[in-house]
Amino acid sequence: MDAQRCLEILREVKDVAFATVDENGLPQIRMIDVMIVEKEKMYFCTARGKNFYCQVVKSGQVAVTGMNQEFQMVRLNGTAKKLEEQRKWIDRIFKENPSMNAVYPEESRYVLEAFCIEDGSVEFFDLGKGQIVRESFTFGNAAAKKSGFHISDGCIHCGKCERICPQKCIADDKINQNHCLHCGLCVEECPVGAIKKRGE
Repeated sequence: MDAQRCLEILREVKDVAFATVDENGLPQIRMIDVMIVEKEKMYFCTARGKNFYCQVVKSGQVAVTGMNQEFQMVRLNGTAKKLEEQRKWIDRIFKENPSMNAVYPEESRYVLEAFCIEDGSVEFFDLGKGQIVRESFTFGNAAAKKSGFHISDGCIHCGKCERICPQKCIADDKINQNHCLHCGLCVEECPVGAIKKRGE
């Protein structure tokens, strides 16, 4: 698994949830088609009259998520940028997504504008296996961020966290990040507060 494959999963799902923030700082979410994925970049389009368009243009920040039939989820956080040569990109999007012709026939397609997400982070989360699998990747110039928990030097080796972990991903006072749910049960139950958020 890598960032490109995560983006390809979103393309295969195609209709995915895109979240932005409106002018009042409130979250907004809608289904948007992933139109093209290549070279660790994801392309989509939207019409200039939509609130979604205004929100993307204003901040560029989007969060995207989708899940396939195998219960594999991909979550993306990134920066969307409007592309140069808009007509060329819209024509390519319509060529690779011919169903768009019925929605925006002929010249009406040019009310759409194309965007690219080339910097961001993705998280792959597989719920279709006996033990969950979680992996994180960055693409473009995005900086990696740590998530989840770790066991600090304050650990008294009582074993409580290991016994209560729903995914059994704790052993030898270490948390296997690839199988951790990030549920925080170990944090709540640690008698000495030795389990901390990563990156803090």
